[in-house]
Amino acid sequence: MASSVKQRGAAPAPSAPPERGGIAARWAAMPLLARHLLGALAAFAAVVALTSMTDSLTDLRIASIGYYTLAVAGLGLLVGFSGQISLGHGAFMFIGAYTTALLVTNVPMVPLWLNLVITVVASCVAGVLVGAASARLHGPYLAGATLTLAVGLPAVALRFPEVLGGSNGLSFSTRGAPPALAGVIPDTRWQAWAVWLAVLLALVALATISKGRLGRQMRAIRDDESAAALAGIKVGRTKVVAFVISAGCGGLAGGLQAYLLGTATPSSFSVVLSLSLLAALILGGMGSLWGALWGALALVYFEVWGETLADALELESKVSNNLPIVLYGVILIAVVLAWPQGIQGALSRLRRRWQRR
Repeated sequence: MASSVKQRGAAPAPSAPPERGGIAARWAAMPLLARHLLGALAAFAAVVALTSMTDSLTDLRIASIGYYTLAVAGLGLLVGFSGQISLGHGAFMFIGAYTTALLVTNVPMVPLWLNLVITVVASCVAGVLVGAASARLHGPYLAGATLTLAVGLPAVALRFPEVLGGSNGLSFSTRGAPPALAGVIPDTRWQAWAVWLAVLLALVALATISKGRLGRQMRAIRDDESAAALAGIKVGRTKVVAFVISAGCGGLAGGLQAYLLGTATPSSFSVVLSLSLLAALILGGMGSLWGALWGALALVYFEVWGETLADALELESKVSNNLPIVLYGVILIAVVLAWPQGIQGALSRLRRRWQRR
């Protein structure tokens, strides 16, 4: 008896389990919004570092990648999460660009951040109207309704030329770097920073929504509307909310484009833009913010590469003007055939294989 007690007493105390995961475990334990904000901060630091080594033209291209990423990400929330096909996302960019242009032209004392907030609100109101009107439409009927919006809305600028400038659009001057930084930071670099700051804040909101309860409800509706309704999800309201969020992202992207270029013209928001955004979403991969980035890179740089190739081959103007579109289409077909889930889907598959090995 005593020996057994002694043995039990002599047994060493169990040591604490070793810490598992390290940084990865602490990162996973952080609140979702905090993780997204830290990721956005790191991305903004990367943009600042990158633009500090580039020229003005490259700064403009980097800023263009930013607002295209936001537009494609908003469309991805609508199509990839709620399952609503939209061929008219360029119309929301039109609303955002002209709202920004009208505010800068008529109320120049409004600061940029308030201008963009008003632009988002105006785009969300348009999203409520479009979403409520198309909540009961599905498949090709919804696609046709949104395509009509993309075709018809730019014609409003031609119908009211005294307000919207007609075919020439609205031109205005935007503020560059603050006076204290004038001459130190080029205006194009400052504009690229402003664009990416707004884009990253919007992407933080999108990422938080997609990972939260609303994102799960959207995916349930996308998979099976009847089952989602039986589970207590309000299908119609959730669809409208998806349209509103997507419209707000598109409007903000259009407003940032107008701020960057200093102009808003109806020809910039034709149906070709809407189809290009959808193609970029498919190319990059639906359901991922990284996929939106790859699609935006393709939108900006395929055109640049096409023009460079046309100049190198000394092609005629008719051929050189259409070469970027042909190049974009060929690569899109190749990616869809090789990787049906887009570029980000292929990268995710490679990462999973590497982890298994």
